[in-house]
Amino acid sequence: MSRQIWNLLFGAMLIVGAAWIWLGRVPADGSAAPTGLPPAPAVGHPAPDFTLTTVTGETFTLAALREKPVVLNFWATWCPPCRAELPELQAAHERYAGEVIIVGVNQAEAAAAVATFARQVGLSFLLPLDAQHHVSQKYAVRSLPTTFFIDRDGIIRRIQIGPLTEATLAQALKTIFP
Repeated sequence: MSRQIWNLLFGAMLIVGAAWIWLGRVPADGSAAPTGLPPAPAVGHPAPDFTLTTVTGETFTLAALREKPVVLNFWATWCPPCRAELPELQAAHERYAGEVIIVGVNQAEAAAAVATFARQVGLSFLLPLDAQHHVSQKYAVRSLPTTFFIDRDGIIRRIQIGPLTEATLAQALKTIFP
């Protein structure tokens, strides 16, 4: 092939590539929720819905929290990094009461043990029990703690694997709450 044909092909590929990138971009402010994406444990996707029983015996359904930003944390009482971040989550629960919902999904522990632990450390946010690991499997949780930050539209905006600090929690909350 002649050099002119190669240059034309290269130019056409550049134009197609630039168009692909332009059309597939996500707005910098994250304001436009993606449409038509299936629920998945991934940033930009709708958070998979689930229903669990809380430590107090009430039924909890994630979809019922639509219109509110949600911090969905997977944890266990035997997990030292989980225990280390719980005071930050409790402080956020108190600071943003009614504006941001903190949910701590406990991993396969007995309700009585979780209730006792929650009383001892002063937890007052929602504590659903994932007794059979169905929800953690749905969210592809591989290590504890793992936290999902879900906006008012039910879209996952950030995933934090590992413990939250005051600074990382504040930064992550900015993705779902003004």
